[in-house]
Amino acid sequence: MARTAMLAKPPVSDRMRSIRRVLWVILFLNLGVAAAKYLYGAATGSAAMQADGIHSVFDSAGNVIGLIGIALASRPADESHPYGHAKFETYASLAIGILLLLAAFEVGSSAVVKLVSRNYTADVTPFSFVVMIVTLCVNLGVTFYERRRGKELKSEVLAADASHTLSDALVSVGVIVGLVFVALGFPAADPIVALIVTVAILATAYDVFKHALATLSDHARIPEDELKAFVMGIPGVKEAHRIRTRGTEGEVYVDLHVCVDEDMTVGAAHDLSEQVEDAIKLRYPQVIEVLVHIEPDDGHED
Repeated sequence: MARTAMLAKPPVSDRMRSIRRVLWVILFLNLGVAAAKYLYGAATGSAAMQADGIHSVFDSAGNVIGLIGIALASRPADESHPYGHAKFETYASLAIGILLLLAAFEVGSSAVVKLVSRNYTADVTPFSFVVMIVTLCVNLGVTFYERRRGKELKSEVLAADASHTLSDALVSVGVIVGLVFVALGFPAADPIVALIVTVAILATAYDVFKHALATLSDHARIPEDELKAFVMGIPGVKEAHRIRTRGTEGEVYVDLHVCVDEDMTVGAAHDLSEQVEDAIKLRYPQVIEVLVHIEPDDGHED
């Protein structure tokens, strides 16, 4: 006996709308930060500041990709996509990862050219530090806000973008350190810091790809032992096995086999399956669908 239960909580579209609002706010903040760092870096000849500005531009491009991905992911299930379109959010995360790789190439190649040619042109002024410190504070604020909302909404795009923005903040710290060394008479520190920026971007890309591939490879979203122990605590359940979970962090699908007393009536077994489904969704709010297969507890091994 099997029954599929739909999610008994606010519509997925409300979650997607909230993610979209966050992305719009972050987009405008990232554009402001990128413009400040890149334009001032270009005016003073600082490769590190320009590199940091480029990184912030790619943050903004990632926001745009995220908005497109969320627009696609929010579409309801249809005949050709019976499980919905939630994985488009994951595809958007992968696209952000690709942009990060392109940003790393741009930043790294520019730094190498400066090191090889020994063309150190950075001009450090007190305002250079003002620009970097202000944009660093903005980045930190964006990171904490986006990470908090990402956890609340179980959003892969927001989580990936928050990690990206945090790396941007850490890069800004590195740029500030580089500017200090340039001011002290070590001009080569500027492109060297730009190379450190490249490494930070690559590390961020790796993290983005790792989380996206976990979803696309149907990585288990809830530990099997944990879910089994929970289900076994429901009155009437004799045994639970073949427990599987998959999906995005915000939309998890569960299927499992539950053994009941072999003398239980069909109606009672059906009611128990509903109790199991409702209990799982109450315990794990990210679960949107549960499939329970009822079996008699007659000692057989499935």
